[in-house]
Amino acid sequence: MKSTAPLIRRLFLLIFSAGIAFHSLAADPKKPMSTSEEPPAQPEKKVTKSDADWKKELTPEQYRVARQSGTEMPNGEVYQQFKKQGSGTYYCVACNAKLFSSKEKFDARCGWPSFYDPANAKNVKTLMDPDGMRLEVRCNVCDAHLGHVFSGEGFNTPTDKRYCINGIVLKFVPDRATDEKPDSKTKK
Repeated sequence: MKSTAPLIRRLFLLIFSAGIAFHSLAADPKKPMSTSEEPPAQPEKKVTKSDADWKKELTPEQYRVARQSGTEMPNGEVYQQFKKQGSGTYYCVACNAKLFSSKEKFDARCGWPSFYDPANAKNVKTLMDPDGMRLEVRCNVCDAHLGHVFSGEGFNTPTDKRYCINGIVLKFVPDRATDEKPDSKTKK
C-alpha cells in the first residue's frame, strides 16, 4: 500500500502555486509604492469614507491590503523600490497621515518594508489579530491595515521591534536635497 503523503504534498504545492499566481495577477504591477515630491497636508481629524469611495481612490491592490487587511507578496516590486529609497518620510496612501521615517528604516530581509519605530506614534495604532497570534498595525487616522509588528526577534535596533509594513499602502516623500551653494557673486 502506497502512502498518500506525496500526493497530498503535490496537491498542496499546486494549490499554493495557484494562490501565488492569482496574487501576482491581481496586483497592479504598474503601480509600485506611491511617491510624491511634496509632503501631503496632514489630516486634522479622523478620516472615514464609504467603501465605494475607498474603491474609487485606491488601486485594487491598495484597497485589498488597506481596507480588507490583505498582505502583498514578499520581495515584490514595491519592496525592491523601498530598498533603493534614500532618506524621506512615509505617509498613509489612503489619508496622507505621517507614519514612518527612513531614520527608523532597516533591512530585516523579510521581503517587506521594515521600521523599528513609527515616526509619528499618534498616527499608528496596534491591536491583536483575531487569532491572537500577531499584533496588527493600522493607521490611527483612517484605520487602514498597514501590516504587523513583531518584538524580541533580536534585531540590533533601539526598540528590538519590527514594524513589517505593506509597501503598497505607503506614500514616500524624499527629503529635499539642500545643495544650495552660497552665491559667489556677493559683494565684499
